[in-house]
Amino acid sequence: MPPDTIPPAARLHRGAFWRIAWTVVTILAVEFMVCTLAVLPVAFAWRHLIRLTGWSLVARLIAFSAAAVPSYTLFALALMLLTAVATRLLGWRTPPDAEMRIADADWPVLRWARSMVALHIVRVFAGPLFRGSPIWTAYLRLSGARLGRRVYINTLSVSDYNLLEFGDDVVIGADVHLSGHTVERGLVRTAPVRLARNVTIGLGSVIDIGVEAGAGCQVGALSLVPKFSRLESGATYVGVPVERLD
Repeated sequence: MPPDTIPPAARLHRGAFWRIAWTVVTILAVEFMVCTLAVLPVAFAWRHLIRLTGWSLVARLIAFSAAAVPSYTLFALALMLLTAVATRLLGWRTPPDAEMRIADADWPVLRWARSMVALHIVRVFAGPLFRGSPIWTAYLRLSGARLGRRVYINTLSVSDYNLLEFGDDVVIGADVHLSGHTVERGLVRTAPVRLARNVTIGLGSVIDIGVEAGAGCQVGALSLVPKFSRLESGATYVGVPVERLD
């Protein structure tokens, strides 16, 4: 069938198929390279352990048992660093203030999907070790988040790092869900989340897209801050959805 006689819906479907296929291939290729490079320091360390312990089975058993946790920690650190560098170089990030129809499978939504896969791998393999620590904050900053000094993020349910803007001394409690995107009726909508200095988000809270919180604002535990909310400086908010406490 000549190209000009192919129905538009069929051409769209065919184009989406190849875009999705290319996205899957690039994700697999990049993650294979990142994971391989992250394992190399551990492989070199274990090679030296084998040489140091000689042929003694007992010595090897003791050495490798003692090296198990440090080896995994080294792998996790390398994975965080390499993933952050790779996603920055490849431009895998969330487009700001966008509306992307998932069914169209256009390049912007697929680039966003690739970034989500990359950060999820780090979240699974490295997040439990480092969340809430300065190392986790440094990884988020290297991945594109604009974070001030002494920022502590004790949750793994944070995404769209390039859309996060936090001031100094911000504290995000455990199990907080904070994201720069939401999915509504087949559309991915994005907007930055801006928290000024000294903002504290209580554990288990949900911070939706486009939220802005003034300096010294406090959000109580298990609260819901709806999208595009504006929270006043120095105020305390609680509830689902949040309301200001007098």
